[in-house]
Amino acid sequence: MARIVDLVHYPVKGCAGKSLPAADVTPAGLAHDRTFMAVAPDGRFRSQRQSPVMAVIKPELSADGGRLRLTAPGVEDLDLAVAFDGRRLVVQVFAWEGKGVDQGDEAADWFSTVLGQESRLVRVPPDHTRVASGETPGTAGFADGHAILVASESSLDSLNERIAAAGGEAVPMDRFRPNLIVRGWAEPHAEDRVRAMRAGTAEFGYARVCTRCTVPMVDQETGRKAGPEPIRSLARYRRSAEGPVEFGMKAAVTRPGQVAVGDEVIVHSWAAG
Repeated sequence: MARIVDLVHYPVKGCAGKSLPAADVTPAGLAHDRTFMAVAPDGRFRSQRQSPVMAVIKPELSADGGRLRLTAPGVEDLDLAVAFDGRRLVVQVFAWEGKGVDQGDEAADWFSTVLGQESRLVRVPPDHTRVASGETPGTAGFADGHAILVASESSLDSLNERIAAAGGEAVPMDRFRPNLIVRGWAEPHAEDRVRAMRAGTAEFGYARVCTRCTVPMVDQETGRKAGPEPIRSLARYRRSAEGPVEFGMKAAVTRPGQVAVGDEVIVHSWAAG
């Protein structure tokens, strides 16, 4: 029997995640997931790809989402009153362009100091619209492209066996920054074949396999690049036809609801193996 063993949301895109015992599932993913985003002066999103230190920025949202507390080594904490609407900036996540609600100069100064480059913090506006591509259409906040990332423990175990065989050290699941972590699928990368599934009262549809960049080489505890693993080992057996390596499955939310650690994952439809 497959079950959810961890739920993680990432309130600020690219920053540290927070494990949750339970979460509301909205059309755009777990509640408050990638609701905020640090951007460059031209509106492009900041990422661990260029700023691995983002991994050690820890966001904490109040229960109502009205206050955001940010902590990072070497700087004072920032306790911010969230602006749900107001001045808007044009922002970009890869090819997608939309608007973000600016969170003010104090937040901008804080992120600029931590990242060492001029930045501003924005929030998803109340009238946010975004169409996510993939086999199952959906929407997302400021995620790279899709509402939910699903990964299984068996996939990580298989990868770590290969890393160990090559003389490397095992990597933790947080390198891949998933939202739903599943235990109980015996076959590694079984998530790739899921086409429709339910957990708790929420339902999800397959969008695409997740292609990986350099972020999994960032140690999420230290905020430093620690490559070449796991990308080196993934490249030996998980390289896509287009070139990038793959790990995890991106999903759209087909029915909002609630999900909790311990919930059974019921697959309604599998792709042919």
